[in-house]
Amino acid sequence: MIRRITFQLGFRALLLGAALLFSSCGKVENPAELETDEVVSYSRLPSGIKDLDPVRPGDSSSSMAIGKIYEGLLQYHYLARPYKVIPLLAESMPTISEDGLTYTFKIRKGIYFHDDPCFPDGKGREVVAEDFAYSLKRLADAKNISGGFWTINERIVGINDFRDASKTKEPTDYSLKVEGLQALDRYTLQIKLTAPYPQLLDVLTMHYTFVVPHEAVAFYDKSFSSHPVGTGPYELKSWIRKLRIEFVRSPKWKETGRIELYPTNGTPAQIEAGLLDDAGKQIPFVDRIVQFIVQSESTSWMMFLSGQFGFSSISKDNWTVVVGENETVTKTLENRKIRLISAPSLTIRYIGFNFDDPLLGNSNPKNKYLRQALSCAYDFKEINTFLNNRNYPVYGPIPEPLNGYLKDPSPYWLNLEKAKKLLVKAGYPKGIDPKTGKALKLTLEVGATDSDTRQMIAVVVGMFNKIGVKVEPNFSNWGEFNEKLSRRQAQLFMLGWIVDYPDAENFFQLFYSKNASPGPNHTNYRNSEFDRLYEKIRPMTDSPERTALYEKMAHLLVEEAPWIYCYQQKDFALKHCWVKNYISHDFPYGMGKYRRIDVKQRREWLKKYKNQKINMSGTE
Repeated sequence: MIRRITFQLGFRALLLGAALLFSSCGKVENPAELETDEVVSYSRLPSGIKDLDPVRPGDSSSSMAIGKIYEGLLQYHYLARPYKVIPLLAESMPTISEDGLTYTFKIRKGIYFHDDPCFPDGKGREVVAEDFAYSLKRLADAKNISGGFWTINERIVGINDFRDASKTKEPTDYSLKVEGLQALDRYTLQIKLTAPYPQLLDVLTMHYTFVVPHEAVAFYDKSFSSHPVGTGPYELKSWIRKLRIEFVRSPKWKETGRIELYPTNGTPAQIEAGLLDDAGKQIPFVDRIVQFIVQSESTSWMMFLSGQFGFSSISKDNWTVVVGENETVTKTLENRKIRLISAPSLTIRYIGFNFDDPLLGNSNPKNKYLRQALSCAYDFKEINTFLNNRNYPVYGPIPEPLNGYLKDPSPYWLNLEKAKKLLVKAGYPKGIDPKTGKALKLTLEVGATDSDTRQMIAVVVGMFNKIGVKVEPNFSNWGEFNEKLSRRQAQLFMLGWIVDYPDAENFFQLFYSKNASPGPNHTNYRNSEFDRLYEKIRPMTDSPERTALYEKMAHLLVEEAPWIYCYQQKDFALKHCWVKNYISHDFPYGMGKYRRIDVKQRREWLKKYKNQKINMSGTE
């Protein structure tokens, strides 16, 4: 998957604001820097960046970084809602054959890779159609261990033959012909599909499909993941793992005369919000971006209040004193021209069961009753109260308003009496394991270690205790957690899915047996009927028939209970007045190029407010 997220409290790591340079412990390095005219964005990352090779990582932090450096054929319009796919490195939207099997793209001329020592003269060369064919082959190369291969698996004619050929110990031969990937000429790419794939256009906005130069892959070899060479608005300047990463505006755009403009169309509400003030202007607006890994919510919150961050999430402890009824901020924050932004997101949080586990999987038919019992023990209202009522209930695997979402509570919605009866059917009366005579023990893997997450997990564990099942949490960092998922070592785990493209099919692929770990199906769920239905809907375009199948699949998953469906997330963020062009976006990767910092307004704000004391609750 492109966007796995941990079950950590707080909001998305989309904090493209401004902050003082500081180390991981919060030490300020240059107190006066924000008062200069330099257009720099300092922002927070709650977790480390894993990898900068487009085909490899699936976490949000890495994907956001990749989106600054690399680009693909297509992208989402920044302002359009419902979401709309538009050209990026493609000259226009593709020509599609009547049978829906052949897509022909014209590549923009005059697009260049960044200057880099990997090229013979150190000067980035022009991007051509063959580069896209090569990049898609890299996605299929088994040696790259890409979690994104699902996007093209069995989709492109000949791509799986290429993948099979790459499984040898010998270096992969990229000269092998793939019938479905052809550069018809220097600027024409043709993709032939095995069956209609309506989501292909959405997939081509994802970082897995972004174009990379073969010279860089060969030159840097195993270190390519930390030496990115793309075509995007920014280049990597420095990267200190577990501490900070810095990007600078690429001089290649100016050198080659590349023109990219801010959107010119929007809704009346967007115009009123100032989101069209920069319409038609050249992007990007920010010259330098520096991001720091800061896990402390309180540290980042205080830095936001003092104007050192442009954006901030709102911690659980501060929510009630910062946000009032009707989603308004306190008078103090309002006087400081701090604005609250909120929008529903296509994000689902869930607890997953590992179907490879002998206690939870389908090796024993009775295990289904245990999964259903745990689902009946989960209390959405209790967890939402803990989370300050910032979420929506979700009754199946599809979030509202996508076709296929279920409107009514499932048969396994909170019901403790039913949970206890299901435990009996599972063979664990009152939660007792008859083999040991002791309470059934399960391990829940959590990919975060902060205090808020630990408090929330304690609430969840307490839910299962009510039916006599002892669930022991195991907290680890994201890397360790991800490794356990990839190796199928997690018994239960907490995770989330940020939609890759606005179609329920994107969620259903999380349950397709051929996508099992290290693919996005981390439950390793296997069901032949579900697979049959999934393969049926994959080539279908939007229609009442497809919607009916979506609902059938959703009900099947509710009955099988590979997940406990926790909640659908709503995004909130606070921003300062001097951060411009921010809009909540479910597909934010590469969208930072549209955001702007008004350095004059920021400097004036700092002079007025930086010495005024303000407490953790946002009051003076």
